[in-house]
Amino acid sequence: MLSHIRYTRLAGLLAGTMLATAAGAAFAGEPAAPETATATAPEAGPDTVDEIVVIGAGQTRSVSTLTPQNLDTLPPGTSIQKALNILPGVMAQSIDALGVNEQSLSLQVRGFSTTHLGYSLDGMPLGDGAYNNYNGLTISRALISDNLGRADLATGIAGLSIPSTSNLGGAMIYTSSDPTKDMGFRAAQTMGSESSLRSFLRFDTGEHYGLSAYVSGQYARQDLFVNQGDQNTSTGAQLNAKAIYDFGRGKITAFADISRTNQADDAYLSKDMLGRLGWDWAGYAPNWADYLSRASCSVASLAAKCVTSTAPEKLSDVTYTNGQILRNDELYYLAGDFDITSALTARLQVYKHTDKGAGNNFITGLSNQGTTTTADDLPVQIRDTRYTIDRDGVVGSLKWNIGFNEIQAGFWLEENTSSAARYIRTDVKGPIDLGRFFGGTPSTAQWVQETDWETRQFYVQDTVRLLDDRLTIDFGFKSTYSKSDAEAIRGIATNAPPATSQFATGSLTAEDNFLPEVGVHYQLAPGHELYVSYAENMAMYQGGFKLGPQSVTQTVWDAQGRYLEPETSNSWDAGYRYVSGQLQVSLAAYHVNFDNRLLQYNPCPTNQQQNPGCGNSFHNAGSVTSNGVELGLLWKPLPWLTWYNSASYNETTYDDDLNWCTTTCVVKATAGKQQVDTPRELIASVLTVRNGPFSASLQGKYTGERFYTYTNDAGFDGYTTFDLGVSYDLDAAVSGAKFSVNITNLTDIRYASNFDSSVFAPDDAAGSILVFHASAPRQVFATISFDF
Repeated sequence: MLSHIRYTRLAGLLAGTMLATAAGAAFAGEPAAPETATATAPEAGPDTVDEIVVIGAGQTRSVSTLTPQNLDTLPPGTSIQKALNILPGVMAQSIDALGVNEQSLSLQVRGFSTTHLGYSLDGMPLGDGAYNNYNGLTISRALISDNLGRADLATGIAGLSIPSTSNLGGAMIYTSSDPTKDMGFRAAQTMGSESSLRSFLRFDTGEHYGLSAYVSGQYARQDLFVNQGDQNTSTGAQLNAKAIYDFGRGKITAFADISRTNQADDAYLSKDMLGRLGWDWAGYAPNWADYLSRASCSVASLAAKCVTSTAPEKLSDVTYTNGQILRNDELYYLAGDFDITSALTARLQVYKHTDKGAGNNFITGLSNQGTTTTADDLPVQIRDTRYTIDRDGVVGSLKWNIGFNEIQAGFWLEENTSSAARYIRTDVKGPIDLGRFFGGTPSTAQWVQETDWETRQFYVQDTVRLLDDRLTIDFGFKSTYSKSDAEAIRGIATNAPPATSQFATGSLTAEDNFLPEVGVHYQLAPGHELYVSYAENMAMYQGGFKLGPQSVTQTVWDAQGRYLEPETSNSWDAGYRYVSGQLQVSLAAYHVNFDNRLLQYNPCPTNQQQNPGCGNSFHNAGSVTSNGVELGLLWKPLPWLTWYNSASYNETTYDDDLNWCTTTCVVKATAGKQQVDTPRELIASVLTVRNGPFSASLQGKYTGERFYTYTNDAGFDGYTTFDLGVSYDLDAAVSGAKFSVNITNLTDIRYASNFDSSVFAPDDAAGSILVFHASAPRQVFATISFDF
C-alpha cells in the first residue's frame, strides 16, 4: 500500500509529466486528431443542444442527458441532482425546494438507492452520495448549478470507465461548463419564500492564445418553512474556477471548488406524529424556558422542574431545534487531454479533496457546568458530531483507434483517510447558536473512529464498429480492489468512549478482478436503433457512522464482521430508440439480480444520543430482483413548443424471508415484498414554450406508493407535484437582462419526501418510527439576471 506521502509525490510526478507532455506536443508537427465522444457521455448534436433532455442515441445502454435548459423550470441554485427527477426511472427527493439540504437529499434509480450509484464530475469521483459522507461530496457542494455543462444519467449500467466503487446500478456523470470563447459577465439575484436570497456572479476572460478561464461564486440563504422561529436559517457560499489551455494537440484543464455550507435541519417525523401534530412540527426555539421545562422531565435530578407535555404533544416529540450541519469542502483537479497521434489519445487527471464537517444538536441530559453546585444545572446537552475527509487520487486512460476497433484502457487510484467522532458537551448554559465548529475539550465521547481507504481500479474495453457503423459491439471488464482499515481511537474528550458505544477496529476488503460488461447497438434504419447490454458489478462496503458495517461496537463486529460479503449485481438492459428532428423516443426494459443486500438497523430515533442498546446492526437480506420498463419521449411539434414525457414501472422485490436477529431471531415475511423506498410507478411531463422574449415551462411528476418497512406494512401513498417557471428577456430595455419567476409545488400538496434509510425496519404497526421529512409547501422565487 502506498503511503500518503508517496501517493502525493506520485500525483505530483504525474502532473509534472502531464505538463511536460503538453509542452512537447504543442510543438509537434502532426495534425490534431478529430474529437471523439467519450465512453460514458454521448455528445449532443447541433439539433439537440437546446432541448431539456437528450436521449443517448448510439449508446449500447440506456442513457439520458439533462441539459442546462431544464434548470429554467426550477429556481436558480437548485441542485442538479434534484433536476434529474424528470428522467425515466428516477426519484429525487429533498425537503427543500432547491434540493440542497444535505440530510434530506436522496436518489432512487431503478430500485438502487443513493449509495448504490456512481457519481463523477469531469471524470473525477464524487463518492457514493451518502449523507455523513466519508469518500466524497454531493454535486451541490462540488459545482454551482449555473456552471453545469451537462448531466448524463446511465440508468442501469454505468460503463467501465466510471471511477466508483458503489455503482451497483447506474451513474450520474456530471460535466462542468467550459469557459466561453468571448469575455463575458453574468450576474443573478434571487429573492423568494422563507426569506430566500441568492446571489450569483461569473466572469469569463474569453480565449487568448489558447487560454481561457472563468471564476464564479454564489451566496444563498433560506429559512426553514416549519414552525420554528429561531435557529432556522441555512446559508451557503461557494466558489468555482476553471481554466483551460488549448495547445492544438490537446488541452490542460484546472478546476477549483471551495464550498461552505451551514444548514438548519428539519425534524424527522413518524406517521403517529403526523396524525397528531401535522406537517410543520418543529423545535421549540426560541422558547428556551418552555423547552427546559419539558426536558427536565427526562433528567431525574431536575424532575421537580418538569412541566409535562399536553395532548396532542408527547414528551418524546420535544426538541429545541433539529440541529445544524456544517460542511467545509475544498476540491481541486488538474487534467490533461493529449492527442499523441491521429489514432491515439490519452487523458490524465490528478485531484485532491478535503472536507471538515460537523453536526450539532441539543439533546436531553444533565449539564452541570463542571461545578459542584446544582443551581446552574440544565437538562440540556449538546451532541457534537465531527467528520473529516482527506483524499487524493489519479485517473488515467488511453484510447486507440485501429481499423474498426476503438480500444480503451484506464485506471483509478485513490487513498483516503476519513474520521467520525461523536462527543457530548455538558457545559450548556443557554440557547447558543449551533452553527459553528466547537472547540475546547468535550466532556465525554460516545465513539471516535478513523478509517484508511485504499482503492485500485483498472478497466479495458474494445468497441467494434461494423456494417458502416450500423453495428456497434463493446466488450471489456474492470478489476476493482478496495480496502478499509478502521481503528477505534480515544479522541479528545475528558472521558474516553465506553465499550458499549465505541465503534470497532477492523478491516474490510472488496475485490474482484473480472467484472465483465458487454453491449450491442444496431441501427435498423435511419433514426431507429436497438441495443442490449449486460454488466456485473460489486460495491465496496460503505463507511460513515450511520450506514457502514464498521460503525458498530466491537462486540457486534466480532459477531458479524467475518461473515459480511460485498454486495453484487448482475444487470441486463435492452431497448429501442427513435431519433428524428421532431421526435425522440426511448423504450427500455431491464432485469437485475442484486445479491448480499445489506440492511442496516438502529432501534433508536435520530434525535436521541446513542445510548447503550442504540447501536447499529447489519443484516444480510439475501438477494433482490428488479424488473422494469421505461419510456422517454421528447416531441417538438412546433419550433417554439417542446413536450417531454417519461414513465416507468419497477418491481424490485426481496427474494427471501428475512431472518431478523437482534437479541433474538425472528423470521419476517419479506419474500416477494417491494423494496423499501422504491415506488413501482413514476410519471413525469414537462411542457416548454419559447416564443421570442417569453418562455415558460410547466413540470409535473407522479411518484407512486412507497414503503419504509421490509414487510410493506407501513408506507405512504403516491402523490403528484407541479413546478412552474416563467421568464421574459428584457433586451429591449437593458441588454442581456432577464426577469424570471419560479413556483415550486404549485398546487401546495403536502407529502412525505425523503426517508431516513438508517431506521428502516421489518414493521411499524404503531407508526412510531421517525422516518420521513415533510415536503416543502408552495414557494415562490423571483430572479433578475444579466448576461453581458
